[in-house]
Amino acid sequence: MRANETLTLAQNAAVEGEERKSADAELYDEKTDPSPPTPTEELQDGVRQAEAMTQSWNRASLITLYVFITWNLSAYITSEFAEHSLIPVISIVANVMSACAYMVAAKVLNLWDRSWGYLGMLVLATLGLILSAACQNIYTYCAAQVFYSVGFIGIIFAIDVLTADTSHLKNRALAYAFTASPWAITAYAGPPISERFYDSNWRWGYGAFAIILPVVGLPMFAFLRYHRAQAVKKGFDTKREASGRTFLESVAYYVVEFDVLGIFLLCAGLVLFLLPFSLAQSAAETWRAPHIIAMLVIGIVCLIAFAVVERFVPRPFIPARLLSDRTVVGACGLCFSWQIAYYCWASYFSSFLQVVYGLSISTSGYIGSIYDVIAALWMFPIGYIIRRTGYFKPVLLVTVPLYILGEGLMIHFRKPGYSIGWIVFTQILIAFAGSSFTSVQQVAVLAAGKHNDAAALLALLGLFGYIGGAVGNSISGAVWTHTLPQALQANLPEEVLPDWESIYSDLEVQLSFPIGDPVRTAIQMAYAEAQSRMLIAGTAIMALALAFTLLMRNIKVSDINNVKGVVL
Repeated sequence: MRANETLTLAQNAAVEGEERKSADAELYDEKTDPSPPTPTEELQDGVRQAEAMTQSWNRASLITLYVFITWNLSAYITSEFAEHSLIPVISIVANVMSACAYMVAAKVLNLWDRSWGYLGMLVLATLGLILSAACQNIYTYCAAQVFYSVGFIGIIFAIDVLTADTSHLKNRALAYAFTASPWAITAYAGPPISERFYDSNWRWGYGAFAIILPVVGLPMFAFLRYHRAQAVKKGFDTKREASGRTFLESVAYYVVEFDVLGIFLLCAGLVLFLLPFSLAQSAAETWRAPHIIAMLVIGIVCLIAFAVVERFVPRPFIPARLLSDRTVVGACGLCFSWQIAYYCWASYFSSFLQVVYGLSISTSGYIGSIYDVIAALWMFPIGYIIRRTGYFKPVLLVTVPLYILGEGLMIHFRKPGYSIGWIVFTQILIAFAGSSFTSVQQVAVLAAGKHNDAAALLALLGLFGYIGGAVGNSISGAVWTHTLPQALQANLPEEVLPDWESIYSDLEVQLSFPIGDPVRTAIQMAYAEAQSRMLIAGTAIMALALAFTLLMRNIKVSDINNVKGVVL
């Protein structure tokens, strides 16, 4: 249904573009010259090939690509299933590795080819699902989750870059709305499917999606390869020539081009710095443990070393001129801060709903999915507003305060005794605001650079987002381990006080006490206190998001045209 709607909308827009000759009214920009000049030589190979492809195809090809993108993104359901059993420590490692994967993916897409980069990420995600289905121990499971997370994020990143290749900046938010539309379906399809597989055979769940993912994803790879060949055949591009390097010379070349040292230092630094916040317990002795201190110190040293290395390496991850642009800094800072603010409380939100409000697992999941559904729908109006006005900053000036209001109201309504309707209301506010951030921050960073910089800028944005998510998870874990045990010991009746540790560590034990029981009430109050501190931290951090929004330039994106050929 989504694919058909996408096709119909695009066809109608194409007809409108034929009827209207004004450049502002046209949704598509098509070259009528049968032999336009080939892309400029200074472009990176991946960017040059993308521009050659968009100049060589027609409107039907462009429409087909967006149909494939929408179909391909129905594999999001795999994400809903695979994340169901992710534990916090593994989640932090997977998030950090995914953040670093943005850097590698951007290099692959720019240096080689969009299609091969996409295929590589598809293979990694499929391998992660296969390992999850076959794992016999926690080590294999950890490796599987890292492979899957890196691959899945890489797939989405490749699609974001392709979207940037095939759309004008003024239409970019609308294009991203198309790519996000499957969330409206998969947000509620994932949990029931995962529950069915869990009740029967969870290994078959991973195995089934290991088959579904490549079947859904490979047609788009074939489509891209076909049009790459057509671009060469029509003279818009040439085949890649042999480099003439020896094997060792190629190794040395790609070590420099992929900034291997920088990626290693960044990954090591983030993992070593963030993990102690989840591993350490509330006792002061734990923080004095040699391994915790060593992880923190080495992590900080690695992050400082990364900053120094990036200053002097011949091929830094992103050019210094872009890092000094206040719109890039503002968009990345916004992404970083609101991801921290969100993950400060979201990690334990499902447990909170079950314990404090007595909701079932499925109902808690539905409330947690409000964001995904609203985001999938609300991004279309946001895209239309940007297309019509040509500006993105006013959207943020409205939605950042709206997000702060939503989190602030959650602080008030977190306690037992309030209607669950108020929590749903706060989630709706957060969803409208957060989904606006998703669209606008991508448009903002791309407006600050050229097409040649698109992959690097989107990777930088993704890097900050995933680091923010990892920091938020760490804050959440730290607040949880430092608040809930003390709150339980302070509130539990004396007869069950010796059992506080078993109550703290097991959600099923917590739910075994009926609502109204003094023990359940004590647990609810402990949860409310922990959730309150998480939300206060998140709301305070959102003040940074407002500052970063004010830092951005109010660029008129409708005046920028940095893509070529037949594009949206």
